[in-house]
Amino acid sequence: MTSLSGTATLPARRLGALTVSAQGLGCMGMSHGYGASDDAQSIATIHRALDLGVTLLDTADFYGSGHNEELIGRALAGPRREQAVVATKFGFANRLGEPTLIRGDAAYVRQACDASLRRLGVDHIDLYYQHRVDTTVPIEETVGAMAELVAAGKVRHLGLSEASARTLRRAHAVHPIAALQSEWSLWTRDLEAEIAPVCRELGIGIVPFSPLGRGFLTGRYTSVDGLPQDDVRRTQPRFAAGNLERNLSIVETLDALAAEKGVTVGQLALAWVQHRGADVVPIPGTRREKYLAENLGAVTIELSADELSAIDAAAPAGGVAGTRYDERSLAVVNK
Repeated sequence: MTSLSGTATLPARRLGALTVSAQGLGCMGMSHGYGASDDAQSIATIHRALDLGVTLLDTADFYGSGHNEELIGRALAGPRREQAVVATKFGFANRLGEPTLIRGDAAYVRQACDASLRRLGVDHIDLYYQHRVDTTVPIEETVGAMAELVAAGKVRHLGLSEASARTLRRAHAVHPIAALQSEWSLWTRDLEAEIAPVCRELGIGIVPFSPLGRGFLTGRYTSVDGLPQDDVRRTQPRFAAGNLERNLSIVETLDALAAEKGVTVGQLALAWVQHRGADVVPIPGTRREKYLAENLGAVTIELSADELSAIDAAAPAGGVAGTRYDERSLAVVNK
C-alpha cells in the first residue's frame, strides 16, 4: 500500500486562479450522512491532513445543519487557518427538511454567506459554491450576488456544484468560476461527455466528490447490513439488493489489478481520478487518519496507458448497476 508519513508537501493543482493541493479532504462524513462521528477524532484527522500537505478542506452549511462548518472552525482556530483553503457551499435552504428547498436568490446568497462566516469563525471563505442550482432563479442573479461577496472581501473564489454545461457558461460570463464540484469516479462518469469539456474550455477546475463511490470502491463494503440505520447508502440504488452484487464484481476485477500494482483497490480507483487531468482535485472524505494516509498515497501512483485501459475495461462507463441517487435527488443534479 502506498502511503504518506511524517510531514509532507503534496503537488499543487489549479482550480481557475486558485492554487490548492492535488487532493483535498471532504469533511461531510464528519457530521452528516454516515452515522455518528467523534469530533475529536475528526479534528485530529483534519490536523493530520494539513500536516501532510492537504490545503483544500470541503464543507457545506447543509452538512449536519451547520455542525460541519463549526467543526472546521474549531479545527482551524489560531495559526491553522493559514494552512487551509476553506471551501463551503450554500443552497439547501431547509437543511434536512422535506421536500428539498433550494434557494439561489440574491438575498439568500448574502444571508447564507454571513451565517457560514460566523460558523467557520473566519473573515473570508476561500471558495464559495452554490450547492445545487436553483432553477427558479436566473443563474445570473445568483452569481451576481456571489460576485458582490467577492467585491466585499467575504469570498475569494466562486464555484458551482452539479451544474450543467449551459449553466456553467452563463455563470462564467457573470464572474469567473474557479471550480465545478460534481461526482466523478469509476462508477459515476456522466460529466465526461459535455460538462468536463466545457470546464476545460473555460478554465474551470473540477473537484470530484465521492471519488471512491461512497466507499464502495475501497472494497470494504459487501453489504449494507453493517451500516448505521441513518447511513445514506442504505437508500441509494447502487447499494440495493441485486445492484450491489453486480457492482461487487466490478470491485473484484479492480482488486486484482490493484494487487498486480501493489496498491489497494481504493488507491487504484482514486489514482484513476487523479489521472483525469491536472485541473482535477478529488476530495475523498474520511474521519480516520488511517484512511487519510491511504487516500493521499494515490496522489503519487503513476498509471501507464495500458493500466488506465485495463481499469476502464474493468469499470466501463455505464457499466454500474443502479443510479447514483434516488429520483428526488437526481432531479436536482446537472442543472
